[in-house]
Amino acid sequence: MQRTLHKNYFQRFWSYHYPSWAGHFLDNWITRTLQGNLEPMKEVANTIKNHKPLILDWFKAQGRLSSGAVEGLNLKAKLTIKKAYSFRTLNGLITALYHTLGQLPEPKSIHKFC
Repeated sequence: MQRTLHKNYFQRFWSYHYPSWAGHFLDNWITRTLQGNLEPMKEVANTIKNHKPLILDWFKAQGRLSSGAVEGLNLKAKLTIKKAYSFRTLNGLITALYHTLGQLPEPKSIHKFC
């Protein structure tokens, strides 16, 4: 029940329009959460505390930024890692990631396959 209250109260954070007011809200929420007795919520509060400047950047951008491009790259990386599961070396995986994410051309093979 208490976790739900913390979570629902935090939803107010997204209604702020100015970084300074949002920062005051975060400071207040973090302090109240760290004084509570819910360990998982304390972990969330510490994570938010550590990333506070980055979170407040969203307000400075006035909501005009989207993380869609980053999420797309993450999905491509995860799929490439899954496909490269049988690679024998880490260098093979790194090369596959460079080629997939950077759309690099395939290197000329030193092996000749018959």
